[in-house]
Amino acid sequence: METIRGRKSLEIDFNGLTDRLAHYHRILLDLGTGDGRYVRTLAEEHSDWFIIGVDSCRENLHEHSRLKLQNMLFIIARAQDLPHELNGLVSHITINFPWGSLLESLLKGDPALTRGLESIARPTASVELRLNGGALAEVGTTLEAGAKLIHAHLLHAGWQVDAPVRMDARALRSFPTTWAKRLAFGRDPRALKLNGCIK
Repeated sequence: METIRGRKSLEIDFNGLTDRLAHYHRILLDLGTGDGRYVRTLAEEHSDWFIIGVDSCRENLHEHSRLKLQNMLFIIARAQDLPHELNGLVSHITINFPWGSLLESLLKGDPALTRGLESIARPTASVELRLNGGALAEVGTTLEAGAKLIHAHLLHAGWQVDAPVRMDARALRSFPTTWAKRLAFGRDPRALKLNGCIK
């Protein structure tokens, strides 16, 4: 499994990963983590959590992955092909403002994505998903319609997911991702959040 720190790529196997996770009960994975700011913020604020960021674009991760925090790890992988070393380890999954292939997979109910998330999750792992109007407009749908479709796909996959709730500009301003800040002060600050768990 490929990990990254700064500009340096490092391989880690299952034993190396489980050694790092051994003393942590809460293991959060942020899928499509972008520049990694969210992961870094949580790792700094919660030393008793282990935070993992996953993204396929290594260039965006150089800055925040440089910080040497014992409870933080960045993995280079596609959302639809998650490393098997993660199987059964994750207690909490976040997907914040997806776009590109990750958003397309959510809108299509891609089994490669949902089964991969089920594989890495502990029993009844919790899930948080945040969507923004601009990203959905780019793929030809509205925020509400896209959220409704994704919600239906997750329910069909057997997940327990609450109905979407709106995030206002204040909530976006306080949410620690680069993209949330851009949304909060941009022309289209519309966003929705879905909470649930993987059965």
